[in-house]
Amino acid sequence: MDKNTTRKCTLMLTFTFLYFFSFNSLEVDASKHGIGYHIEMLDWIEVNKQLPKFSKFHVLDTESGRMFEVQRRAGSNHADVQPLTAMDTKIMKEIYNGKWSWRRRSIIVITKDRWIAASMHGMPHGAGALPNNFPGHFCIHFYGSTTHRTNEMDLSHKLMIFKASGRLYPYLTFASAEEVIHSYVTGLKEHDEQIADFISLQTINWKTVFPEIENAKLSAVELPEETSYLSDLVLEVPVKIEWYIKEHGKQMFNGKIVLVRFSAAGPWKVDTLQFFKDHKQFLTEPKK
Repeated sequence: MDKNTTRKCTLMLTFTFLYFFSFNSLEVDASKHGIGYHIEMLDWIEVNKQLPKFSKFHVLDTESGRMFEVQRRAGSNHADVQPLTAMDTKIMKEIYNGKWSWRRRSIIVITKDRWIAASMHGMPHGAGALPNNFPGHFCIHFYGSTTHRTNEMDLSHKLMIFKASGRLYPYLTFASAEEVIHSYVTGLKEHDEQIADFISLQTINWKTVFPEIENAKLSAVELPEETSYLSDLVLEVPVKIEWYIKEHGKQMFNGKIVLVRFSAAGPWKVDTLQFFKDHKQFLTEPKK
């Protein structure tokens, strides 16, 4: 076994250990287990210095445990990267179940002895220069990264970074009603069971729901002033959602999301069964 293969195997075993034993803590710190790695949520300004143009590093997908190597080629507000070889492209495409997608995924960037929480999408676009069977480049976002079109963090990427760093559950626990609604729709859009499960009031079999959802955009949330519902345990919030549904195309939803909590200090949950009942014209009601 060559040195590179040995290193990859060591990283994979280390990650597997971290994933099953530490991922729900606020900071994933492996030192207590005798492993010299902890997952950092570094700001983009710092990452931009750590990973300059043409630097190479490994990408570890937190859901599948698969890993591949990339090279940074460009990017000013996030990293524009390309898989290093055709084999790396093959692994990346397998992570996306054989179909390129804009869906965000929670990842860890591994460079030397640093593990950095990040998020990627899986859609080749723009220019590409490496002989790797990848038609363009894709984007990796870190905390504080922004998209080409906005000056703010993309919420999908932000949640995936929180997920990679172990901060997702604390964030959702203390999130405002509006943040919970945005995160819930984002979880559905990204087909992310961990996000949707935590926010949902009911336990749902998401595999009966996700295949129908191609995209979603929350265009309006009509919440009163927070001081008016500080002690409320149930909220009915008017929302507007633009859906793209398989075999139905674009669908507009003008309705409500019902939020529930069990104490004034508790986290907000979405009544998922009511939510999908209100969408029954174009979405299948989920099974528990």
